[in-house]
Amino acid sequence: MKNKVCMITGANSGIGKETALQLAKLGSKIIMVCRDKVRGEEALSDIISQSGNNSIELFISDLSSLHSVRKLAFDFLASHKRLDVLINNAGVLMKKRTLTIDGLESTFVINHLSHFLLTQLLLDILKESAPARIINVSGDIHKFASTIDFEDLNGDQGYGAWNRYNQSKLANILFTYEMARKLDPNEVTINALHPGAVRTNLVRSSKIMKFFSNTLGLIFMKNPRKGAKTTVFLASSSGVEGISGKYFINKKEKKSSKASYDLELQKTLWETSEELIYDE
Repeated sequence: MKNKVCMITGANSGIGKETALQLAKLGSKIIMVCRDKVRGEEALSDIISQSGNNSIELFISDLSSLHSVRKLAFDFLASHKRLDVLINNAGVLMKKRTLTIDGLESTFVINHLSHFLLTQLLLDILKESAPARIINVSGDIHKFASTIDFEDLNGDQGYGAWNRYNQSKLANILFTYEMARKLDPNEVTINALHPGAVRTNLVRSSKIMKFFSNTLGLIFMKNPRKGAKTTVFLASSSGVEGISGKYFINKKEKKSSKASYDLELQKTLWETSEELIYDE
């Protein structure tokens, strides 16, 4: 991984920060994508200090804004000539229904659509850097979603925080499988993963999850370092070279939900996502 360029969204805390740290220790050049400048700079300083690697850069981007995602890609492409690994890690659990500046439901945009757009914008540089890798951080909680409610993507007809989160994690895998068929695995691979139940800032959006994380979660939930292991494995291991369109848990290939293999659902999500990013 020495001198390989790795971009990680949501890199200022939790799994994202730990992933950045571990890849920095392996000698990678890290591109941290963070929403908050102050927290991003603090995380950047911590990673440099702990890894001894000074090749860490911070890009500020609000993934709830498709315009901000476009600016992130534009700024990166204007200053870099290669990208070896793109890690779509950022995620939120919104307790209450909120709409983004683009008028779209926030969980769907931040967890899926922003990463869909970012991946498309960076695909050419990934191909030019071949062999390159795309990694989507999903989760086994996607199995609680039997489909994507395309008739009510914005939650106008009813909003359930966990239902929306589960659907967004299913979307991560549907996107992974559909894109894998469109890519030459000798150029760019794309895989999804379940990091495990991890104590992260995601729980800030839920009082129940925050309580669990601070009590029983100390025993039953992974810390971010353990949670990042599969992400780091997919980014760095020669053992997964050329492997694409798969779902991993604990560094091993596993089956995802039945719904995630629905070819029509994959196609519909892709087409819907394309319409939304081009309408922006």
